[in-house]
Amino acid sequence: MKAAIWLPLFDELADPRAVAELAVEAEEAGWDGFFVWDQIAWRAPVVAVADPWVSLAAAATLTSRIALGPMVSPLARRRPTKVARETVSLDRLSNGRLILGVGIGSDRFAQEYSRTGEHVEDRTRAEVLDESVEILRAAWTGQPVHHHGTHHLVDGLTFAPTPVGGTIPIWVAGFPGNLRPLRRAARHDGFFPVNLTFPDQLAEAVARVESLREDPTRPFDVAIDLAPGTDPAPWVAAGATWVLTDLDPETLRLDAVRALVREGPFHPA
Repeated sequence: MKAAIWLPLFDELADPRAVAELAVEAEEAGWDGFFVWDQIAWRAPVVAVADPWVSLAAAATLTSRIALGPMVSPLARRRPTKVARETVSLDRLSNGRLILGVGIGSDRFAQEYSRTGEHVEDRTRAEVLDESVEILRAAWTGQPVHHHGTHHLVDGLTFAPTPVGGTIPIWVAGFPGNLRPLRRAARHDGFFPVNLTFPDQLAEAVARVESLREDPTRPFDVAIDLAPGTDPAPWVAAGATWVLTDLDPETLRLDAVRALVREGPFHPA
């Protein structure tokens, strides 16, 4: 099992310098990953919000071992050609430590989509997400990208440089009760099921994803979020390979996060 700090970049954590310092402390304390939310707004009482890519770049320059990434980035509101540049730049800056979490996102927390003219309907955002990931995978090869989709056009552009390891791991977030997110996760490198209550729910979701994978021998991660102090052992037994800290974004305080980071990672009982 690997353990990661997972932070909403809100209010006291909306300062990239503070986030970078936390990443350094997380690496020193033995955490395996340092992931951040990708939001442009949140409901009250949250006021300040930081950009995940700038914050992660700051963290990458001061660390050398810990995995980094947005968890998750709702690609339906981002231009995939720009994300292609951002991901490779961050991957190379971190010497291949980037993990890209993706999902369709939700409008219900802060109306990020409806208030900015983005797609609100889940099915449409899912279509945009799939096209975006297809473009990213093609861009990372360094070969010309020819994508003529319903939502995006990339007409023969070549993206260089390429990722340090040739590609970048993609973890897909989604509700495990829906088949489409399971199929999407099975095509990539990891699954981040959301809104789980019991380990047996995870075990069932893992079994379903495994049954959908074309190559079950290919490395595949399963990430879950648990409140600090929760015993991760039953979840690891159910198939989790990564455990992320589940923190309340509306009561988040920098001192409390720093204390959590310094305590070190989750450990199986």
